[in-house]
Amino acid sequence: MLLGMLTGIFAAIWYRYYSDTIVLPFYRRGNWVLIAIYCVLIILFLKSYGGFKLGYLKKTDMLCTQIISMTCVNVITYFLISLIGRSFMQGMPIFVMTIVDYAVIAVWTFVTGKIYFLIYPPRRLIILYGSHQAAALVMKMSQRVDKYMICESVSIDEDREKICSLILKYEGVIICDIPAEQRNDYVKFCFENSVRAYIAPKISDIIIRGAEDIRLFDTPLLLCRNYGLDFEQRFSKRFLDIIMSLMMIIVSSPFMIVSALAIKLYDGGPVLYKQKRLTINGKEFYVYKFRSMIVDAEKDGVPQLCTDLDSRITPVGRILRKFRIDEMPQFFNILKGDMSVVGPRPERPELSNEYKKSMPEFEYRLKVKAGLTGYAQVTGVYDTSPYDKLKMDLMYIENYSIRLDFQIMLMTMKTMLMPGKTNAEAEEGVLPPEGQSNNRKEDNDQ
Repeated sequence: MLLGMLTGIFAAIWYRYYSDTIVLPFYRRGNWVLIAIYCVLIILFLKSYGGFKLGYLKKTDMLCTQIISMTCVNVITYFLISLIGRSFMQGMPIFVMTIVDYAVIAVWTFVTGKIYFLIYPPRRLIILYGSHQAAALVMKMSQRVDKYMICESVSIDEDREKICSLILKYEGVIICDIPAEQRNDYVKFCFENSVRAYIAPKISDIIIRGAEDIRLFDTPLLLCRNYGLDFEQRFSKRFLDIIMSLMMIIVSSPFMIVSALAIKLYDGGPVLYKQKRLTINGKEFYVYKFRSMIVDAEKDGVPQLCTDLDSRITPVGRILRKFRIDEMPQFFNILKGDMSVVGPRPERPELSNEYKKSMPEFEYRLKVKAGLTGYAQVTGVYDTSPYDKLKMDLMYIENYSIRLDFQIMLMTMKTMLMPGKTNAEAEEGVLPPEGQSNNRKEDNDQ
């Protein structure tokens, strides 16, 4: 419905203002092809930003996602029309069309959201837990009372018959942090009785999900290659990195020049800040950023936790951080080959060693190059635990594709336009103070 309305609006604008004004007007099929291209652009952007996930996203998130998508589509369409017309065409019709699109999207989001939740009211759920780790998941799901209604909780230590009888009373069960053998038993029970199950995956689950289905005669097998990206994927990813980094260096060069001048004029200190980080296979390299803190912010040599209100951040640095301009020199790291555009964020060796004390699997994320942006960055929030970030990084590695890279790049644009709460780790001082490391229990895959 939404796709039809938005495409219809463009068709009306095209026929009214542009179809007869271009140098060589199209016949019927040419007009239809252009309208079809517009429709495909809408599908691509809405699909990438999650604009079709009615009921999955909050109404405000859905609205913002669709507005950003249509803004991108209409900007691209204007330049496409100008290319066809061999000159810059009048922009007011496209501007008016964009405003009308916003109004249609707002009404559609409100009305269909109401209809959706009338048809699909919140599901009554029970949580089956094995430790206190489940509390964080319950808190997150409780923020979506429009989708989830957690009515009861039961410990895995209870009698199996009691647990099964409780599960059957509800529309679904949340299975979190229980031993794998028992978890598999209850997953089969839910499948047998057609009960919806929400499962918090373990590291091994994510690895298995990325496996390839093969068959040995009449026996199905799952093949986990476990070496990161294959040759074709590494080649195509490196080619994309070179193209994107060159483009972004050219486009962002005015901003980088102005930023460098502002930093130098403010306190006369160095413009760039370099810091040792880890990339693929644990290789160390120096990541470059515009300096956003005072000179010698860590003069005692001890990494310090930084918050958004840290007094060490300069006024210029606050602006650079707010708009992510301080990250732009990393395009040179990408061009050099130390980093990729998309991948797990590079960690400091000190922080990585701290995390590995409680998460031995933390180094799994080094199967690929570190990235300027990543799946964990565009999907996580300020309080996402290091363990959950690790899971998201592994999900990216195990499900890698060029399409996924492009989708994460588009999501990064959304994150920059709609900056939410981010993790309060300082790029110039990110080691958490003693006692604040992630105290996770050993991942129980047995």
